[in-house]
Amino acid sequence: MSNLTFTKDFLFHRLTSKNRHGLHSPFVYKLVDEVIYDRKHKPAYDKIEKERDNLLIDDRIITVTDLGAGSRVNKNSQKKISDITINALKPPKLAQLLHRLAAFVKPKSIVELGTCLGITTLYLHQAAPDAKVYTLEGCPETAEVAKEVFKSAGLHDVNLVTGNFDDTLAGVLGKHEQLDFVYIDGNHQRVATLNYFEQCLPKVHEGTMLIFDDIYWSEGMKQAWAQIKANPQVTVTVDLFWIGLVFFKTGRVKEDFKIRV
Repeated sequence: MSNLTFTKDFLFHRLTSKNRHGLHSPFVYKLVDEVIYDRKHKPAYDKIEKERDNLLIDDRIITVTDLGAGSRVNKNSQKKISDITINALKPPKLAQLLHRLAAFVKPKSIVELGTCLGITTLYLHQAAPDAKVYTLEGCPETAEVAKEVFKSAGLHDVNLVTGNFDDTLAGVLGKHEQLDFVYIDGNHQRVATLNYFEQCLPKVHEGTMLIFDDIYWSEGMKQAWAQIKANPQVTVTVDLFWIGLVFFKTGRVKEDFKIRV
């Protein structure tokens, strides 16, 4: 997708989205008011951002194995860790939103597709310290850096699974009777994204939240998001442009929301 198309999508989203006012769904109003628009600083943020600061000055070069749509910025396989930190990690504002969303769900388990260097994993873990966390990463060298980050942050109970998601996701899902919180930030292609979604469906429940990253990344991702919204098991979706939230609340009229962040 061209930068022009992406910009047009962003501007259209700004024009057609809502804030908390005018929302007639009590559930979505609470989510927006208490979680999405919660700007208060939280102590957990500081420790995690120190780990990001360490990565920003790490000039080691690693070989990145890319099994998905790749990067918009740097297509080379040899990359500095500092450059990956700048170009590939979720910025603090979005990573902290994911933290708040996980805290809102109060999950017993968290599954993350796309560990990258592990900063978002730290945010998710801190949101639900007692949850079992499984994070999947396709690139072996990136996964090794994430392990260093986890060790530096004193995190010893995260299950990091390395390999192609097509090979590893089924095994991880098999360890769960049900899914509480799943964050899908990997591959960024229509067929793969829909495949991950469909693998999760048998284990969703009333309290499940699925989060899809980069739903406007490409025409394929926009198509995948449209198909996910149309699935009959899905009852509520919240489009925040950068990410899309999916819920399975029973006994509700199907509703799709666009929220300005």
